[in-house]
Amino acid sequence: MTSSEVTTEPAPHGDEKRDTRSPRVWPKVLGIAAAVLVLLFAGSRISLLPGLDDLFGEETRDRSGPAVLKSIQDMSAYEAASGNFQVVVDLEKDAKFVPDALRGTRTLFVGAGTVDASVDLGKVTGSGVVVNEERTTAEIRLPHAVLGKPALDPDRSYAVSKQRGLLDRLGDLFSDNPGSEQAVNKLAVHHIAEAAKESELTARAEKNTTDMLKGLLGSLGFERVTVRYGDDQG
Repeated sequence: MTSSEVTTEPAPHGDEKRDTRSPRVWPKVLGIAAAVLVLLFAGSRISLLPGLDDLFGEETRDRSGPAVLKSIQDMSAYEAASGNFQVVVDLEKDAKFVPDALRGTRTLFVGAGTVDASVDLGKVTGSGVVVNEERTTAEIRLPHAVLGKPALDPDRSYAVSKQRGLLDRLGDLFSDNPGSEQAVNKLAVHHIAEAAKESELTARAEKNTTDMLKGLLGSLGFERVTVRYGDDQG
């Protein structure tokens, strides 16, 4: 029995198979970029996943020191009226020669606060109160009511929307206080103060002060009480 010899020849160069195990660079690059984006936005998106808040949620600790009393002032002003105001602030900041998509912000903010109106009873001089001998009539001259500083209520004030350019969003990543709304807060306080000036808040304060004094002096036996307002107390 004869054995047959089998010989093989290498295939022509054109028939060689390509190496399918060669690395693919672009898919790996895209995968790494996707992983970076996931890490960047994981903090803000993780709360959307049910059951993971307790595992990845933030824990807040108050390490503030105790409040220290610096001074005490005696108050002589009678807080006679208080007004509640609300304003919608639309603040836009643009950069010259730069598209808004790259640089610029626009914030829509709802500001709510109060303004008090008071009458300073401590400014009444001796000649500002005239009482007859029978102590049945009294005339009191007071300074006009004045408005206090607006007090913005953080529980009722909020940002509706905030649009930022790409450069501003990147800057917020490295900012100590990216959510600062100091500019819109100041603008809201300004508009509320202007609205208080145009309102009848001081007139209401003077009316309430008059009613208070008439009721107080009436309980002391005065039959007629007249209250006048003016800057001159002489």
